[in-house]
Amino acid sequence: MDSSVKSFLLDVRASANSFLSEYEPLVLFSAPLIALFVASMLQSALQVLHENGLKPTLLGFFMSFVKLVPGVKSYIDAEKQKVVDKLQSGGKSVRESWRTELPSTGLGVGVIEQMKDEKRKDVAWQGKCSGAVYIGGSECEGHFSLINEACSMFAHTNPLHMDVFQSVVRFEAEVVAMTAAMLGSKKKSSGGQICGNMTSGGTESILLAVKSSRDYMKTTKGIKKPEMIIPESAHSAYDKAAQYFNIKLWRVPVNKEFQADVKAIRRYINRNTVLIVGSAPGFPHGIVDPIEELGQLASSFDICLHVDLCLGGFVLPFANKLGYPIPPFDFSVKGVTSISADVHKYGLAPKGTSVVLYRNHDLRKHQFVAVTEWSGGLYVSPTIAGSRPGSLIAGAWASMISFGEEGYLENTKKIMEVSKRLQKGIEEIPELFVIGRPDMTVVALGSDVVDIFEVNDIMSSKGWHLNALQRPNSIHICVTLQHVPIIDDFLRDLTESVKTVKENPGPISGGLAPIYGAAGRMPDRGTVQELLVNYMDGTC
Repeated sequence: MDSSVKSFLLDVRASANSFLSEYEPLVLFSAPLIALFVASMLQSALQVLHENGLKPTLLGFFMSFVKLVPGVKSYIDAEKQKVVDKLQSGGKSVRESWRTELPSTGLGVGVIEQMKDEKRKDVAWQGKCSGAVYIGGSECEGHFSLINEACSMFAHTNPLHMDVFQSVVRFEAEVVAMTAAMLGSKKKSSGGQICGNMTSGGTESILLAVKSSRDYMKTTKGIKKPEMIIPESAHSAYDKAAQYFNIKLWRVPVNKEFQADVKAIRRYINRNTVLIVGSAPGFPHGIVDPIEELGQLASSFDICLHVDLCLGGFVLPFANKLGYPIPPFDFSVKGVTSISADVHKYGLAPKGTSVVLYRNHDLRKHQFVAVTEWSGGLYVSPTIAGSRPGSLIAGAWASMISFGEEGYLENTKKIMEVSKRLQKGIEEIPELFVIGRPDMTVVALGSDVVDIFEVNDIMSSKGWHLNALQRPNSIHICVTLQHVPIIDDFLRDLTESVKTVKENPGPISGGLAPIYGAAGRMPDRGTVQELLVNYMDGTC
């Protein structure tokens, strides 16, 4: 080492020792630790600021501080409980009569009569619900009877025992294959390897697709801190998946057409991104996202793209064949790696049946769980549930086979025509407007003149069960075969409800408009989340 450099280093060392000699050893030991702690806290604060934004972060800190003031937290909790009690609307008194233990003597077949008595207490749902019941006609005849009989024939079966219940195993494989064919598996651009499984519903299908995408990207790209990006119109199942599977979730505002904003999603993509999402259509407004553009984006970054077709899977393929202008949405689009489609919606199958599909087997293999060290033997399961109801699989198969392509085309024609009639009728009510341009059978409506949640309360008093939405405040109806014969009744009641609210603005007794309105305006979303959790905790 050069003598001048060595001399310089010795001088630095001497100066440092001289300076530090003025401090206690404990201080010298503690200072780096304190600095490390402060840096860690600062990094955490910056991370929260980056993830939540300045306003929500400051508001969160403020609310946390306010709750430390004596008496404030108890006051806030009491007010929240009032809201929860309002939401439950007397449900507690009803639950007080519910059983909490087995009867000392069983009822035998007499239990059926008791079940009929309980069923008669359900509200009238025929034609009055947004979505919920997709099969047309009476529950005592027609397609209802067919799927009920199909389910009862296979009520004892479980596809987990594939060597025993081979009929149900076949039914599942055929439901998956038929659904895949509807969604592009026969097209050359699909790659010819589309595969999947049946699940308990759209949420499980989405959970599995997210889990498989996460694990696939970990295997192929080594991503250990996964992130996914979804438009704010995407289903809440993605939030559930993010919590379950420890994935950072970015919710991105939609564009002016209420579609996924591809440019905005692009800005959130980074080296930890495993998945982006599109819907066809989105649950809130019935609008199909630009799947082709999302596919190009996913392909360019070599990440996964899931398309939520839970609502549209059994409508869009047939609407396309009927000549409706449906943008591309299936496996024919390059970049789409997985799709979820509910059979229990417009497939008119029994509740609890959906399908999750993958572009190839390499993706789907990451869905499975295989256990080799269990004393109970070797175990492998394809979905979240181990045992699954073969009855529902059989009911889904029976539904698809009974309708065939012609039946689904006929059903789609009916509900698409009624949806267009509904949209036109809403546009003829001066105080209302339709949100965006619906592509399918979900029509959302808002107003700049009257409180749309007050309108919803009046409609509820007339027996209608609609969905309240936010961003913007609105309500929607998901059109099913139940609505085909009564859509004019709906429009008449809607017109009368708007008139009532316009002439007599303000909440009605027992209405939920104040709660919905306050929740939408409340800047502290943590408090809203606590309200929802407390409500759920008191209902089950």
